[in-house]
Amino acid sequence: MKPAPKSLPEAFLQKLRRILPAPQFDKVLRTFQETKPTTFRVNSLKATPGEVKERLESSGFKLEALHWLKGAFILRKGRLRDLEESALYQEGRLYVQNLSSMVPPLALAPQEGEKVLDLTAAPGSKTTQLAALMNNRGQIVANDNNPIRVEKLKANVERQGCSIVEVLPAGDGGLVWKDYPEGFDRVLLDAPCSAEGRFQAGDSSTYGYWKEDTNRKMAKDQRRLLKSALRSLKIGGTMVYSTCTFSPEENEGVLQWALEAYPGDFEILPLASGFPNWMPGLSQWEDKVFDPSLRRTLRVLPDGVMEGFFLARLRKKRVLPPDPPSY
Repeated sequence: MKPAPKSLPEAFLQKLRRILPAPQFDKVLRTFQETKPTTFRVNSLKATPGEVKERLESSGFKLEALHWLKGAFILRKGRLRDLEESALYQEGRLYVQNLSSMVPPLALAPQEGEKVLDLTAAPGSKTTQLAALMNNRGQIVANDNNPIRVEKLKANVERQGCSIVEVLPAGDGGLVWKDYPEGFDRVLLDAPCSAEGRFQAGDSSTYGYWKEDTNRKMAKDQRRLLKSALRSLKIGGTMVYSTCTFSPEENEGVLQWALEAYPGDFEILPLASGFPNWMPGLSQWEDKVFDPSLRRTLRVLPDGVMEGFFLARLRKKRVLPPDPPSY
């Protein structure tokens, strides 16, 4: 087994060892020391994969297509800086995005004509992907609480030509449901998280903030956002909860809390995967036994190209009861 990267927090590594089976742990460990290649998707509202591939390769780039995601490419030759300076990028015909980040919109599977909420949307990678999947037909409401990031979201929505997206003024995602109770056919909650799936051993900015209580603190906000997402969803509607972290406290633990807080009001749906580097959700963590349906969730494991991610697909069965008053 390759020695653990010394720079990453030891408490994180010990915890990760308990989350992942030994063979997966060793593989994931290696990815923390690797520089991931640039990946991007073609914006189908403005271009075709063949057109983009031909133009980029004629300019000296080398691309590798993905078998499980049409229109997504790995940049095998060429610099990200040059790609971002290309006319294709400037015209919004492609979007630089990690492959793992492309999975939640696919799992949500929005349909033309539907009303969709992206609850924590900035800077817009998933929002613009949702619009492309819907062929710019329907309505997407995009929210974020950070004013600077909201401006980036607006710029990306405009560049990508996503005419069905309404960007809300910067505001608290935990309160969105009050303006849109049971208002959406589908909801995407790509929750703010500890971002453990993006750790890089050689870059302390990717992990320097992490402490042993980081996961617990993040889970508190995630529960609040999940409640808002569920209240914003129509009965019979579908939502996807995702994070870019390994932590069970932020993943299965948040969903377990919701299952206990709102018993019978929603269900966990199965998730299909077209890529090999994944594992099902945990059945328990430490002294907490999870609902068996949480095995239907999915953890994307870093493989040198994809980042670590977690996904759950939910269906709302009935209106959530009001929360008890606080005194």
